[in-house]
Amino acid sequence: MKRFFPFFKKRNLYKHCALMLVFSLWLSMLTTPARLLAGETPAPATTETPSNTPATSASPSAANTQTPNDASESLTGGPAISAEAAVLIDNHSGRILYEKNKDKELIPASITKIMTLLLIFEGLEQGQYKLSDEVSVSEYASSMGGSQVFLESGETQTVDTMIKCISIASANDAAVAMAEFVAGSEEAFVDKMNQKAAELGMEHTHFMNCNGLDDSIESGHYSSAYDVALMSQALVMNYPAISDYSTVWMDTIIHKTKKGESEFGLTNTNKLIRTYQGITGLKTGSTSKAKYCLSATANRDGINLTAVIMAAPNHKVRFTEAASLLDHGFANCIAYTEKADDIPLTPQVIAGGTKSQIIPRVEKNFSYVLCGDEKNQTPKREISYRPKLAAPIKEGEVIGNVTYTLGEQEIGSLPIVAAETIETAKYIHILYKLLQRICCDKTAEQ
Repeated sequence: MKRFFPFFKKRNLYKHCALMLVFSLWLSMLTTPARLLAGETPAPATTETPSNTPATSASPSAANTQTPNDASESLTGGPAISAEAAVLIDNHSGRILYEKNKDKELIPASITKIMTLLLIFEGLEQGQYKLSDEVSVSEYASSMGGSQVFLESGETQTVDTMIKCISIASANDAAVAMAEFVAGSEEAFVDKMNQKAAELGMEHTHFMNCNGLDDSIESGHYSSAYDVALMSQALVMNYPAISDYSTVWMDTIIHKTKKGESEFGLTNTNKLIRTYQGITGLKTGSTSKAKYCLSATANRDGINLTAVIMAAPNHKVRFTEAASLLDHGFANCIAYTEKADDIPLTPQVIAGGTKSQIIPRVEKNFSYVLCGDEKNQTPKREISYRPKLAAPIKEGEVIGNVTYTLGEQEIGSLPIVAAETIETAKYIHILYKLLQRICCDKTAEQ
């Protein structure tokens, strides 16, 4: 005990008084630890206009790390569209920048495969299988007509090759083979497709198969331009690796069957990948009933867009009108970004911990696409913290938020997390802090 009271060695009276003082302080601390261990109040929320100006430095992956809020259509005018339905959305926020009959239920044809690909990539992310895993082709899968790569019953191809066939050549047989591989049967896979559609808010969509072959509204297989945009957004923003497949113009696969090996050429059905700057995908579709459909995704200077064309009169129109929609978005929008390191954060008081303050951090950049009249405005930032922070707090735990507004509307937010772990103070820590204060006060008096 002497080492805790070096300045009370000479007089037992002083020692006893000090012990009584420590004991009384300890009792009071049990009810008001914040007053003794912190002694400060949390900082109020602060609102300010970030000093940085609209920029174009954010990458798609960095920009896709915030919580965006939906906003109403922010662009007026737009190109004349002859297709039955069309929509243009900003992939970062999901905002609709242009629409024509966006909710009209139409036949999607092979753009159905966007959902098929989304579920395949989800399975990869969840570790259900790997790109190198072998997929066996069933007799049913090999019987698919329409766009195909002529897979034979009993043939095996890797998951990677199957994705290539679906993305580049729009192969119906590969889509069914993957559906069976992922879910056990096409029917079970279609159930997953409809479940995912519901999760994404696709209110005007219902699937009956995984490839869009021989579909019809009467049979219960339909979608809308806006719903196609929603599943396209989910695919390109959550799994940007899809562009490694969907932007390939020509490739080959090797058939391995009982007859031996043979090479088969693949040619992309999306002509925009050869002509449009910043194109990242995504998928075409056409049948005599559906006419010509396209979901085109592109990224330029931190702006990530999806343009959907449904029921265009011919294949040339679907490409020119999709390109016109993308041009409309890029011409009227700019990317605003604020890097996480540029957000001013201050240490926050924490009660009952082994330390009196906790260091906050923001782990992600904020990005927002300013369109139309918004380009003349600068977002405002508000920083707020949880009231009465108290130990224990683990590193990475959310302790506050950075909220961005434009005018009166909230446009997004970022979580503020703890940059360190602070455990609950034990009695020895409490006594040590109290003794430190006593020592400091004694030194100050001398």
